[in-house]
Amino acid sequence: QVQLVESGGGLVQPGGSLRLSCSASGSISSIDVIDVMGWYRQGPGKQRELVAVVGSGGSTNYADSGKGRFTISRDNAKTTVDLQMNSLKPEDAGVYYCYAHARLRLFGARDYWGQGTQVTVSS
Repeated sequence: QVQLVESGGGLVQPGGSLRLSCSASGSISSIDVIDVMGWYRQGPGKQRELVAVVGSGGSTNYADSGKGRFTISRDNAKTTVDLQMNSLKPEDAGVYYCYAHARLRLFGARDYWGQGTQVTVSS
């Protein structure tokens, strides 16, 4: 089984910064390629939504809300993905989930999710 472990959430004042990190561990040998890694957010009473993702080749996709403020980066060798969040706003708050879409060595592909890390933006 592959696990995604997040870290870096917490409480920050509006305008502040946080860096989220996620690392894949466990049965990594079962994976051929992690095509996509990224972050989703679920705010109170809201559906889970895309924040940012990065492909194995480095291509990125950001939600409009985070463009210019968030930067996603990935280390393929270490199977980690980070999200640097600057100029945080109260509406950025929520539970942030690490995500990975991987092709398996034996057959098929699979999506993985972390347990989530809370981000609170408040004065």
